[in-house]
Amino acid sequence: MKALRLTSEDGPDALEIAEIDTPSAGAGEVLIDVHAAGVSFVDLLMTRGQYQERPDVPFVPGIEVSGVVREAPAESGLRPGERVAAHVPQGGYAEVVAAGTATTFRLPDALSFRQGTALAVNYQTAHFALIRRGRLAGGDHVLVHGAAGGVGTASIQLAKGFGAQVTAVVRSERNAAVAKEAGADDVLVMNDEWVKQARQTCPEGYAIVVDPVGGQIFDDSLRLLAPEGRHLVIGFAAGGIPQLKVNRVLLRNVDVVGVGWGAFLKREPAVVQQAAQDLGRMAGEGVIRPVIGGAYALDEAATALRDLEGHRTSAKVVIDVR
Repeated sequence: MKALRLTSEDGPDALEIAEIDTPSAGAGEVLIDVHAAGVSFVDLLMTRGQYQERPDVPFVPGIEVSGVVREAPAESGLRPGERVAAHVPQGGYAEVVAAGTATTFRLPDALSFRQGTALAVNYQTAHFALIRRGRLAGGDHVLVHGAAGGVGTASIQLAKGFGAQVTAVVRSERNAAVAKEAGADDVLVMNDEWVKQARQTCPEGYAIVVDPVGGQIFDDSLRLLAPEGRHLVIGFAAGGIPQLKVNRVLLRNVDVVGVGWGAFLKREPAVVQQAAQDLGRMAGEGVIRPVIGGAYALDEAATALRDLEGHRTSAKVVIDVR
């Protein structure tokens, strides 16, 4: 089969198209004919050996896929020919991939294969963040950083679907249009006035801050929380890992909440199927519609990763495998 293989930990330029053996499904695995694969920062880090999991090279990157079931164990409830989305530890940039049944779920009929890649990790992460870790309730006012990215757009739509009001924060006017398309009630462009504008938008303070960015944004956003508000730490796209003065947490009665969806799967993989039920229902109702910011051919994946790294992409970026 055709696959995109990483030959050394030298970044996206070390990716090359290769013919490799088609994988076989092991115990507890489903074999998927991949139609689309997601492009993520995890993939980018893995090409440089900077992710916590470092497969031996050569290997095939790609952790988000959607496609059609080729083979599945009877006890999985999946059948050949069904459309699915799946999270895999690697191997998604290929025509066929083996995925764990626990992290594979049916793709809602309302969504395309491209959109399905966003469900595999971005929407699962957003659901885990907002519902499991953030205790989202209807009527909450949510502040979403990185709101034009994959997790950001997913968080906007899920928060809206559960009855929250959403204020989005983005890097540019171009990204503001993406956040608006995703459904944000208000959009703020990052500048010297954004904290003041955020306070004016929600004077009583935000119930939840969704933060996949980190850096200085963390300190500023902590001040914007309402009493008993929750700051959800999802990632550090800005590059800086902030330091927390815990007296601020104590005096303001706020929570700083870690959101490590991937790590949690090892403890409780059932969260994937639980979230998939909500995602399927919301897709059927038209509440969630993943925004696709760009699509690349399989042999253009290196370009896709470089564009992601250079902030030249928005929303969900995908690779068309078929």
